[in-house]
Amino acid sequence: MFRRRVLTAALALAAPLAAAPAHGAARTGDVCFWTEPGQHGVSWCYTPPGYTDVPEFLHDKAVSFHSTTDTAVYAIDWARDTCYYRLIRGHDLADNWPWGARLDGVADTTMGCEAG
Repeated sequence: MFRRRVLTAALALAAPLAAAPAHGAARTGDVCFWTEPGQHGVSWCYTPPGYTDVPEFLHDKAVSFHSTTDTAVYAIDWARDTCYYRLIRGHDLADNWPWGARLDGVADTTMGCEAG
């Protein structure tokens, strides 16, 4: 947990956090996450670059996503003594995303995490 806080604080100083609220649809360049299957429910969008924690209502609760970016981004899971990432390819989507039950943050790099 300490490593996560230090890393998050360092990234906040190094790069601007890029997150924008969504109102049902992804803008070009966003990766949006929803609380329900098929891109329904409450949503939140990440716009690269940088790292940001997902809002509490999505923390370990994302069920679907849609990427309109041209580049890959990484879903981040902060575990006890390590972290894991999951690749989200540009222009990808998932209507029922099991990995969303681990989602803690989103970044434009793997953050030094292990593939998971």
